[in-house]
Amino acid sequence: MRTPYGKECRYYYTDYFRGNSTEECRLIEANPASEPWKPALCQSCPVPDILLANACPNLALRARVGKSMMGLTKKVELEAACRKYRVEVDKPKVGCGHCHEFLDRPSEESGE
Repeated sequence: MRTPYGKECRYYYTDYFRGNSTEECRLIEANPASEPWKPALCQSCPVPDILLANACPNLALRARVGKSMMGLTKKVELEAACRKYRVEVDKPKVGCGHCHEFLDRPSEESGE
């Protein structure tokens, strides 16, 4: 679904059908340790860009609403991990570096 700031995100959900007024981030709501989500957080959220850059089905994201360094503003804090290799992913846009190693190696059949 498209966020209020124009980016596609599979975790954003909205329902205005027949008088409903529901907006939610299902990724943040899945984390009980998070502060409440507000639609304005979508503007600086890194998740849509990560989902666009990395379509690996083994990438697991966990997000929460946290405070900035000064404590005045709130932002989305993100943790990423690989389900297959059970490692923390430092660069979620790139991935863990193990799942798609076979794509970097030349194929034996192609004669490269």
